[in-house]
Amino acid sequence: MPKNILSRRLSRTLTKQQQKIAIAGVGTLGVAALAFSAVPGNADTVTTGAPAAASAQVAAAPQVKNVKGSLTDQLATETVKLDTLAAQKKAAADAAAKKQADAAAKKRADAEAKKKAAADAARRATQDRAAQVSANRSAQRPQVQLVAAKTYADNLDGWIRQSLDIMRAKGIPGSYHGLHKNIMRESSGNPRAINDWDINAINGIPSKGLLQVIPPTFNAYHVAGTSWNIYDPVANITAAANYAADKYGSIDNVNSAY
Repeated sequence: MPKNILSRRLSRTLTKQQQKIAIAGVGTLGVAALAFSAVPGNADTVTTGAPAAASAQVAAAPQVKNVKGSLTDQLATETVKLDTLAAQKKAAADAAAKKQADAAAKKRADAEAKKKAAADAARRATQDRAAQVSANRSAQRPQVQLVAAKTYADNLDGWIRQSLDIMRAKGIPGSYHGLHKNIMRESSGNPRAINDWDINAINGIPSKGLLQVIPPTFNAYHVAGTSWNIYDPVANITAAANYAADKYGSIDNVNSAY
C-alpha cells in the first residue's frame, strides 16, 4: 500500500478518537455545571469532579435549608423569652407603683379621717358646752320668770308682799306682820309721809316714806334691784328692813321708833 494512503487512514482514525474524547469532555463539563448551579451561592468551595460528587452536593442543599430554619426558630424563641421577661418586669414595676400609690392614698385617707374625727370631737364638745349652758339657763329661768310673772296689787298689801319676795331673795329676815305693824305706826300706810318736826327734820334730813327712813340710811341700806326713789313703797320697805336686820336682827324685833 502506498505510504500516503496509510497516512490518510491514520489521520482519519486519530480525528475520530479526538472527537470522541471531546464529546466525553463536554458531557463531563455539563454535569459539573449542573452540580455547580445546585450548590448555594454562599458556599465557600465548589468541587468540580466526577458526577457522583456533584450529586452529593446537590443532596446536601436541603440540610442547609433545615439548619437555617432551625436558627430562625431559635431566634424567634429567644425573642419570645425576652418579650416575656420584659412584660414580667413591667408588670412587677406596675404592681410596685400601684402598691406605693395605694399606701400613699391610705395614708392620706387616714390623715383625713383623723382630721375629721378631731373636728367632729371639737364640734361635739362645743355643742355639749352650749347645751350645758342652755340647760343651766333653763334651770335658772323658771325662778326668774316666776318672780317676773308674779303681779302685785298697787296698795299696801301688794307693796308688803312684793317687798317680802325681794327680802327672801336677798336673805333679809322679816315677816308680813312685822312689816305691817311698823308701817302703820310710822306712816299709817302713806308712802308720801314725811316727818318735819323731829330731830332729823331739825337737822335737815327728815324721815320719809312708809317706814320713815332718813335719806342717809336709805342710801346706805338700799337693796339692789329696787328704785332709788325714797318715796317708792317697795324700795322704802326693803331698805328699812335691811337696816333693821343689821341693827336689831329683824324688822319683827322693832316695836317703836328706830
